[in-house]
Amino acid sequence: MILIAFLVLVFLVVCWIYCVYVGLIRKRNKAMEAFSSIDVQLKKRYDLVPNILTIAQRFMEHERGLMEEITKLRTQLKDLPANLENIDRKIALDGQLADKMGQIIVAVENYPQLKSDQTMITAIQSYNEVEEHISAARRFYNSAANELKNAVEIFPSSLIARMINVKSVDFFKITEKESQPINAANFLK
Repeated sequence: MILIAFLVLVFLVVCWIYCVYVGLIRKRNKAMEAFSSIDVQLKKRYDLVPNILTIAQRFMEHERGLMEEITKLRTQLKDLPANLENIDRKIALDGQLADKMGQIIVAVENYPQLKSDQTMITAIQSYNEVEEHISAARRFYNSAANELKNAVEIFPSSLIARMINVKSVDFFKITEKESQPINAANFLK
């Protein structure tokens, strides 16, 4: 009788460990999926950038340095592999690209011909739409990252997470520079 009770107890412990293991792997995969959805939206942004720059280049000779910086950042981001190990680098570069694109969009206001160009209007509207999708994807990722972080840090699943080397991932957050309000006067000089 004691042997049967012991075997049942061992079976229940093994089942529990397996369930925790499966839960951790699912949460990690959900975080990876969410990060991939951010990457898809960022790729849409990267694909729009050359179109905006090409249109703007016809009118904005004084902004050539800014356009070159944007092109360089875009290239670095496209070449960066999309995995959770690169998230810090991707967040930093993405923040820089978003800042520079904001400068270009504000600078468009200095060029009446460009501001009224229908192609540029459409490109900026598309860019703004992609930015909204990126924001939604970031929220989804942060939710998945929070679930994984909780599972990895809260006992008893933290023990199994350490055993199978499942780690939490960083949240996708805006940089301090991005959190500051944009002063359009800086770009209209």
